[in-house]
Amino acid sequence: MWWISIPGLEFLNPEWIIGTLGVIGVLTVLFVETGLLVGLVLPGDSMLFLAGIAASGTAVATIGVKLPLNVLLIGVPIATFLGSQLGYYIGRKFGPKIFNRPDGKFFTQHRVEQTEQWLLRYGVGKALFLSRFIPVVRTLINPICGVARIDVMKFAIANAVSATIWGAGFIYLGYVVGERIEGSVDRYLLPITIVVIVLSFTPVLIEYFRERKKRK
Repeated sequence: MWWISIPGLEFLNPEWIIGTLGVIGVLTVLFVETGLLVGLVLPGDSMLFLAGIAASGTAVATIGVKLPLNVLLIGVPIATFLGSQLGYYIGRKFGPKIFNRPDGKFFTQHRVEQTEQWLLRYGVGKALFLSRFIPVVRTLINPICGVARIDVMKFAIANAVSATIWGAGFIYLGYVVGERIEGSVDRYLLPITIVVIVLSFTPVLIEYFRERKKRK
């Protein structure tokens, strides 16, 4: 989503979020993306990866701003956890009103049904972890867990573990990459985008082939 530069849609651009809003912007976007349905369109893992680069030794040269690594490693999992908990409680209290609404541009009943199937197929722990790597699903799964009345403690534990692995993991990976690149980040946009896509879908692909092997 680095290419998005339309006036009024800057909040979809990870570079703008990091360069203009800093750590507060990163944490706020994560909280909204995982906690509210309006977060369906917000960047997630791509922003985290870029934030990790912005915390590296080449941050100023590549991104133009320097973010504190320790704050990100602690704050990102917490913001993700709290956002997901909010989504869960919203679903638990207002679920039917939310999920019976007509289809919109980003919110559709088909996506809701897909997320429900995802939850039923893998169980709350594995489903939450895998959903972190899939846009839209990582937003919808939290309120759907609330609608399904998943045990509060079970959800909180799975939420904490998956939020930490996903959030801190992408930050650290971005940091490692940032330590090894030179010059403006623009020259690395294509390979970075490919890396983020591969990393995002690797756990899902592993699970897919594992299930396929079991069926055979």
